[in-house]
Amino acid sequence: MSDAKSETGSEPAKKPEEGWERKVLERVALAAIEEQRRARRWSIFFKLFFAVYLIVVLVLLYGEPRGAKSLATRYTALVELEGTIAPDSPANADNVISGLRAAFEGKNTAGVVLRANSPGGSPVQAGYIYDEILRLREKHPKVPVYAVITDVCASGCYYAVAAADKVYADKASIVGSIGVLMNGFGFVDGMKKLGIERRLLTAGDNKGFLDPFSAMKPQDKAHAQKLLNRIHKQFIERVREGRGDALKENKDMFSGLFWTGEEAVEMGLVDELGSASYVAREVVGAEEIVDFTQRENVFDRFAKRLGTAMAEKFGTDYLGRTPVMK
Repeated sequence: MSDAKSETGSEPAKKPEEGWERKVLERVALAAIEEQRRARRWSIFFKLFFAVYLIVVLVLLYGEPRGAKSLATRYTALVELEGTIAPDSPANADNVISGLRAAFEGKNTAGVVLRANSPGGSPVQAGYIYDEILRLREKHPKVPVYAVITDVCASGCYYAVAAADKVYADKASIVGSIGVLMNGFGFVDGMKKLGIERRLLTAGDNKGFLDPFSAMKPQDKAHAQKLLNRIHKQFIERVREGRGDALKENKDMFSGLFWTGEEAVEMGLVDELGSASYVAREVVGAEEIVDFTQRENVFDRFAKRLGTAMAEKFGTDYLGRTPVMK
């Protein structure tokens, strides 16, 4: 008996297996889940890779040269004093002092070079650096510290470096400006012309001290000048203490004027002409230089600037008048 065939002579069509739609959907769903898992694993991998990469970059940019310190048998330790000396700048006292402490405490440190390039700044911050240099010199008497001036070391910068054993500079360096200033603006006449009335309420007779929108009072000016003279006297005393017999005083030395490195040598503000590499090679006797400068990372810098901005917004009187050494 022959097998049954369709009219066309072909095999009869098979009936679809029951539940095939569900199986197809299950396969599609499982494939989608597996694809999501794969994508998640790659996402986690790339995030971890980027985090590790970022950490490595930050360590290379802002980390201490530990490898150099461990390899060098005898080296000259370098600390940079770069930029305006202020609490919210890289040249703040905390950063400079931390670098100096690490430099002095280095196991193979033969000498310390404080390389300075600054127009000055806060007398308080400069005083902190000055006092710490003296303390470290006393604590580590066998480790000399030399200040090396590059482009400029004026006012508060010179205040700080005067504590070094010796001061070096280039013949074209700008040195000096031993003085103190407090500046601002007065808008009284301009307000009168514009018809603007100043309404100032204070609790305390001197709370509106040197208000730029009010006429300057003779007693305010006298008090401010007395304050500046006192800080100037402190500055002069520190320079005399730090430089000792090397200083050749004249009538202009403490007037706020500044001079070239060559002239500063003649006046005793600078001992000799020379660069950091010259001092390391010829004076310290350890040509290899290892940088101990403390540099803030981006996160610390952002946090500090945010804190400073908040302090300035909520805690500053008028124009934030503070005596500065510039």
